[in-house]
Amino acid sequence: MTTYESLGIQIPDILLPKPGTDLTKWAVIACDQFTSEPEYWEEVKNKVGEAPSTYHITLPEVFLGQPEEEARLHTVQSNMRRYLDTGVLTHHNGMIYVERTVDGKTRRGIMLCLDLEKYDFNKGSQTLIRATEGTILDRLPPRIKIREGAQIELPHILVLVDDPQDTLIGPISAMKASLPVVYDFDLMLDSGHLSGYSLASAEAEKHVVGALTALQNKEDFKAKYGVGDEKGVLLFAVGDGNHSLATAKSIWEKVKATVGMDHPARYALVEIENVHDAGLEFEPIHRVLFDIKKDILAAAQTRFGARLEILPCASAAEMVQKVDEQSGPDHLIGFISPSGFSVLKVAQPTSNLPVGTLQPFLDEFLKAGGAEKIDYVHGEEVTCRLGAQPHNVGFYLPGMHKGDLFKTVILDGVLPRKTFSMGEAKEKRFYMECRQIAR
Repeated sequence: MTTYESLGIQIPDILLPKPGTDLTKWAVIACDQFTSEPEYWEEVKNKVGEAPSTYHITLPEVFLGQPEEEARLHTVQSNMRRYLDTGVLTHHNGMIYVERTVDGKTRRGIMLCLDLEKYDFNKGSQTLIRATEGTILDRLPPRIKIREGAQIELPHILVLVDDPQDTLIGPISAMKASLPVVYDFDLMLDSGHLSGYSLASAEAEKHVVGALTALQNKEDFKAKYGVGDEKGVLLFAVGDGNHSLATAKSIWEKVKATVGMDHPARYALVEIENVHDAGLEFEPIHRVLFDIKKDILAAAQTRFGARLEILPCASAAEMVQKVDEQSGPDHLIGFISPSGFSVLKVAQPTSNLPVGTLQPFLDEFLKAGGAEKIDYVHGEEVTCRLGAQPHNVGFYLPGMHKGDLFKTVILDGVLPRKTFSMGEAKEKRFYMECRQIAR
């Protein structure tokens, strides 16, 4: 495995299911999706059955905190060892070019490894690889528990480069017809199509390294973002799967003194995508509070005072329109409850984004025992459906423009946590490739 330390990358040794495996059953969606919809995961379970599947070697977060969590964790780690020992997984040496098509949009990426020595998820980091939004530290322990005993990793991490001229992935996409097909199949549950092509040649490796080297150029970076030498080059920004990469980093920091610097745990397999890819859309992440115990509108009035105005809406459509079409300095946030729909209008906000106005209030409300729990959900329909259920409320947020991401992170540091999502739930990355992380 070739390492390019200055770029923070390693050419991966990837594990894939052996030929003849039913790939539609093998690939399942990222574990942090549909966490408030257990019926989705029940359908996945029924579709997969006992067939080889990433469902059997991951722990969907819908099961966290449930009575079966511990037993499922042991089963996951046992299944990993069994898949390795019985030849369910086979080796593919080299990068893979990936295309994911769903709802008429095609997203393109490259599978490679990132060096965790070049990554720091803390706010203010100047490392080559950075988080784009705040890391929720209490989400790391259950993930660490899973990865610590794992033989393999299964990435749902999407990492972005800011490449407006499409110099990295564009030329690879153009020569797709000449690349060996690694996999090509439909994903389950109306989630589109996934194709992978081998980039194991010296020519492909030379191109990727050359393009990343150009994107890393310090003088070009300074001119592009209007910054000085005090700002470190940001080459890779974590778009999806920040907590998974933070978990890998946490474990690496814990073990590196005993395992040595050339251990596979130093690296994490990810998919690299261009933030300017036409198939990549940024979607807002909404909030739902469950088992409300206090008057949340009264709490909002207390926090925001005369700056808060509540605008009633006749329908979800009216609420969504007001939020999506907002302009000017005020922040508009949709509010869903069993009583109906409204918009919370906050004047003179102290944050640049509506999510930055909302999240500190929700943190304070939860800390004061105002609700049992919070979930971060994708899509208008599920937010309105869950928010309208008895004892729940939902908050509908506007999105942010993806072209602003890199400059915002470079100049301001990480965004408020759960600010954006790269696509809606069913567009999230499916587990397909694996990589061995234990010797």
